[in-house]
Amino acid sequence: MSIQWLEPSMNPERNRGISRRAFVKSAVAIGGTAALSACLGRESPDLPQGPDDLSTLPARQHAWNDALARDDHGNHVPPRHHVVRLLDYTGDGTPDDGERDTVESALQTLERAYPRSNEGLLFTIGYTPAYFDRFDADRPAGLPDPEPLANFEDPTPDTPDAAIHLASDYGSVLLAAEEALLGEREEINGVDVETDLANVFAAADLADGGMARRTGFIGDGLPAENQDVDGIPDSEPVDEESPLFMGFESGFAGTQATEDRVTIDEGAFAGGTTQHLSQIRLHLTQWYEQDSREHREATMFCPAHAENDRIEETGENLGATSGVGACADDAESDARQKGVVGHAQKNARVREDGRPIILRRDFDSTDGDEARVHFLSLQSAIDDFVATRQAMNGDDLAESGAVGQRTNNGILQYMSVERRGNYLLPPRASRALPTPQG
Repeated sequence: MSIQWLEPSMNPERNRGISRRAFVKSAVAIGGTAALSACLGRESPDLPQGPDDLSTLPARQHAWNDALARDDHGNHVPPRHHVVRLLDYTGDGTPDDGERDTVESALQTLERAYPRSNEGLLFTIGYTPAYFDRFDADRPAGLPDPEPLANFEDPTPDTPDAAIHLASDYGSVLLAAEEALLGEREEINGVDVETDLANVFAAADLADGGMARRTGFIGDGLPAENQDVDGIPDSEPVDEESPLFMGFESGFAGTQATEDRVTIDEGAFAGGTTQHLSQIRLHLTQWYEQDSREHREATMFCPAHAENDRIEETGENLGATSGVGACADDAESDARQKGVVGHAQKNARVREDGRPIILRRDFDSTDGDEARVHFLSLQSAIDDFVATRQAMNGDDLAESGAVGQRTNNGILQYMSVERRGNYLLPPRASRALPTPQG
């Protein structure tokens, strides 16, 4: 997609019919100064600056929930637009204190420029096992190398040094923040940009031509307006109210781990968390053109939900919980007797005290003109994500012959994992090029 297409003044007839939401999503996906200019032509955010006293901000980078809007059921509403930049450290040896000061100053500029909210800017910076392996000390606990987590997947491991995740309801805020970090803006929202990351980090050089810049969106209407991509049938089946390509609500408050649960509680990085980031390709032609609505409900949630008509439209009627906890113990009998088991139903088998052990902040994407999910989860150790993924695999159900390894076994057959990466998100106090000791 070209910048000329994005610029309203260059093609007014064509742009008149494009919704602001779809337009902004496209600008975020392209990135750069011209996209920011075009985006500002459609958005007019009148935002206050961030706090003068940054000590008032949470100690945890990942403590977003109190800064998010909530829906009528109390669910946290994620920011609509997302950018993830994968970065390589460009220095020799290990980082020095001057470089740490540079990184911290650049991040503080963003915090001073925008309020810490979904309408302003939320962001984190995390570091990989590869980053920590440059030091003589052992890497932090709970941070293994990424690896395949099912015998039917062969993802490419992402091994940059760092990842910055930026999120906002306004695409123009994301693009301005990104430009500031890259040293391509002198001010953002009235705040001077005195330092940037350009002399410390560069775009990551990823194996197999992986994308070092990843973008996406989540929210009612955005998937439907951006479904003209590979992986979704030409009939444009995504419901216009759906927040995600697969047509159902996600992120119910009752089916998310709490921020306390995913926080590291001891050691050098107490107050931080770990992050897993998967790049997943969606294959939704059968999902929409062959599978019935009842089958989609059964495989996304559980057979009992489908049989009892518990899901209306996208599932907003479910409130603050998907209700699959009651189905968890029936996974084996549902697979054997009904020949199908639900995705959420399988994952509910690894809950603790009735709650999941990971906090999902994933979002859909059209990167590469293909329907994708960038699955981003937070957990106190990567092992918690691995346990959740193993439950999702449903190997025990497939081994019984009740369901296939992927068919009728949740939503496994509709997606393929292309890449995986693991990251440590330190607390804010040690977020700038930390050592393994914090």
